Amino acid sequence: MNKSLYILFALIIAFSIETKAGNPDRQGEAGALQLLMNPWALSSGFHSLNTANISGIESLRLNVAGLSFINKTELNFSRGIYFSGSEIYMSGAGLAQRVGKNGVLGISIMALDFGDIPVTTVSQPEGLNATFSPLFTNLGFSYAHLFTNEESNSQISVGATARVVSESSTNVSANGLALDAGIQYRNENVKLGISLRNIGTPLRYSGEGLSLPLLSPNSKTIMTIQQRSARYELPSVLNIGLSYDVNINEQNKLTFVGNFTSNSFSRDEAGGGLEYSFMSPYGTFQVRGGYRYSLGQDASPEIEGSVYTGIAGGASIQVPTSKKNKDNKIAFDYAYRATKVYGGTHNIGVRLSL
Repeated sequence: MNKSLYILFALIIAFSIETKAGNPDRQGEAGALQLLMNPWALSSGFHSLNTANISGIESLRLNVAGLSFINKTELNFSRGIYFSGSEIYMSGAGLAQRVGKNGVLGISIMALDFGDIPVTTVSQPEGLNATFSPLFTNLGFSYAHLFTNEESNSQISVGATARVVSESSTNVSANGLALDAGIQYRNENVKLGISLRNIGTPLRYSGEGLSLPLLSPNSKTIMTIQQRSARYELPSVLNIGLSYDVNINEQNKLTFVGNFTSNSFSRDEAGGGLEYSFMSPYGTFQVRGGYRYSLGQDASPEIEGSVYTGIAGGASIQVPTSKKNKDNKIAFDYAYRATKVYGGTHNIGVRLSL
């Protein structure tokens, strides 16, 4: 376990040195930005700042190492209104199953619903009485493993995710592969977490929508020319987080979280959050909030920061589904994140633990 701790802290120092500043000059150059969207309600209430203490299926979006902290089986379903008023919706679903004593397998899917968009052309900007709906999805397969040291009462979890990324419309599409990796260290009330996300292949659109009929320069023959679209990179992200639990008594607990995010294609971000938990034999009630800030925004105000810079909040209610087995629980989550445009983002979710 001591060797694992040295490796953990070495990774923290190495990643911090390597990614000590964001790259706002490249802002807008990345694609597949749905990989940065969080459809899950519990972690959204933290403003996605709980890299260190996240657990269960929601960890597949922030730090896959937290997947190993489930009882046996977990199901999670979520629905989010992305920028209230934009008519764009996020949906997420996931399943996690313990394999053996210390391993957990997980699968998750996230999709965007853009609704029906009118088809328009240059000559008919008012529409053609037809609609189309882009389909953006990503399907992840994850595994996490837990290492426990009973003498020091500490735990280290490591995990990885392979995610298939797909963006398609009526006659064009782009597909790629993204990889995530994460690690968590837990020792009683203190938790540390690191996650490296969205490392993968560049994406490029292709399909019949990029074909154009053009007149041959040497004759009057009409030829079909296939255009090449430009490649775009995935929005790679590094998260380093810390959390601390304050056990007031058997029923009341406070959890403080802090997080640093290094973005490859935008400003770095930092933030903190707080959660209050009330636990009773009849269930658990939690309320949480967070604040996220784009670093360097004041020095260069001409470059926009994240649309999610600001506050977030949420609440959860979790109750047992069986009097005989208290580990069987169902939870309902809600979160709201303020945005610079539109009316903010709302998330709701249902979690089932068996």
